[in-house]
Amino acid sequence: MSVLTEIKIPDIGDVSGADVIEVSVQVGDMVALEQTLVVLETDKASMDVPANSAGKVTAVHMKVGDTVSEGALIITVEAADAANVAVAETVVEAAKEVAEVIQPVATEAEVAVTSDVTTTSENIAVNVPDLGDVSDVDVIEVSVKVGDTVEKEQTLAVLETDKASMDLPATHAGVVTEVAIAVGSKVSEGDLIIRLDTLASTAVVSAPVAAPEKTVAPVAEKAPKTTAVVSAAAEPSTNNSGLAPHATPSVRLFARELGVDINLITQASGRKGRILKDDIKNFVKQALASGASSSANQGGAGIPAIPAVDFSQFGEIEEQKLSKIKRLTGQHLSRVWLNLPLVTYHDEADITELEAFRKALNSDKNADIKVTGLIFIVKALAAAMQEFPSFNSSLSADGESLILKKYFNIGIAVDTPNGLVVPVLKDVDKKGIAELTCDLSALSEKARTGKLLPSDMSGGCMTISSLGGIGGKSFTPIVNAPEVAILGLTRASMQPVWNGAEFEPKLMQPLDLTYDHRVIDGAEGARFTATLIKYLGDIRRLLL
Repeated sequence: MSVLTEIKIPDIGDVSGADVIEVSVQVGDMVALEQTLVVLETDKASMDVPANSAGKVTAVHMKVGDTVSEGALIITVEAADAANVAVAETVVEAAKEVAEVIQPVATEAEVAVTSDVTTTSENIAVNVPDLGDVSDVDVIEVSVKVGDTVEKEQTLAVLETDKASMDLPATHAGVVTEVAIAVGSKVSEGDLIIRLDTLASTAVVSAPVAAPEKTVAPVAEKAPKTTAVVSAAAEPSTNNSGLAPHATPSVRLFARELGVDINLITQASGRKGRILKDDIKNFVKQALASGASSSANQGGAGIPAIPAVDFSQFGEIEEQKLSKIKRLTGQHLSRVWLNLPLVTYHDEADITELEAFRKALNSDKNADIKVTGLIFIVKALAAAMQEFPSFNSSLSADGESLILKKYFNIGIAVDTPNGLVVPVLKDVDKKGIAELTCDLSALSEKARTGKLLPSDMSGGCMTISSLGGIGGKSFTPIVNAPEVAILGLTRASMQPVWNGAEFEPKLMQPLDLTYDHRVIDGAEGARFTATLIKYLGDIRRLLL
């Protein structure tokens, strides 16, 4: 017998709403253990989600463009023969068909209107049915007028209580001879809705028996189920009539909670122009998108926008869409550049002895790890931050106070094909060189393979951006706010250094320290750099 296994999104840290940017499997595929199933993208990184069980894919539960969180179902796989799966699927489909038959019947019963009908020359009166313990219900829509021909079950009017809206359908077909209600009026059980002449010339209509109270009372709460089903199948309409917008109380409350003026919403996808929650969500998304676009075009702080240029007039071009990571990183850095008064201080550290010590460690054939110079800089940076607490802080959102941190986590900027990511080494002050080397190696591997989790990139106190493997003599790194400082590194080089009597060859490491001038002044920045240089010049000081 086959065994069906559900594979779900694992723990991705304190993040919900990750975008699905790639689905790598389809129904019928055979997947192996650890094979990539989907690729997710957050505002900080992209990550592969591997299979934790091997087998044949029987169902794929997500697609590109979906937004998912921890626990969301990715695929279902079977580890044995497919025959049993076919039987199981047949049972499931049969259950769905039964549910689809039962639901409309139940829903129809829930919202059915029992009319008080009399027979007078084939003219009948349709009255408001039993509404339970509710009276003075608002009429928010009247869908017919005198002279209209209505079909059975056609909506005559829409009522709205403080909990839900409900449609009043016609119980007979005929021609409307009188409309007794209007938008804005209030009605209760038994009030006249319309009068109509039935289409059958000799029809005799008897008054139906009122439904039991326990059946009719829940109408107000359950009516939206029918409305939702109908609205989902209806074509979106535009609410541009100039009249007050149609929306249920719950939708109006939802709009107020989001701070949205419901009168500004012109796209209504509900029946007869009724505004739904999805319409409000779409309105907010469009507003945010236009705001971000306007901000990007304006350049912020009233800076004139860069004019658009048609580059194709000069020759052949190719347009490539930026990855989400690059787009969001660009927005973040633009905010920092416009909001933080940044200062960069440049200096050099003599790392001749440090490099000799590192090579001696790595020359040991029994050593299990290879130490990089970056790890020593990480340890020295944490030691300097302990002496200068303002470098291990963040400014409060109102700019009135400084939040001093008692932990020491160092972020390492890593360049990946998808963009820049910053994994964080945790508790640097409590770990030795060997342990930090292993941590950095693991994070670097996860960054290269796109498997960094949001928890791997959060909680940083200060960041190191190293271009040493590429080259350069100096640069101006941008602070990774809400941190207040960042250390830039370029390639170390041998230089002649005067010792008072002669020039000596020294391996000099350029240091580029950028800091938030609101928190750190120039003198403190220089003293911090001098302390960092002291530790790098004699790594033994870290043992004191």
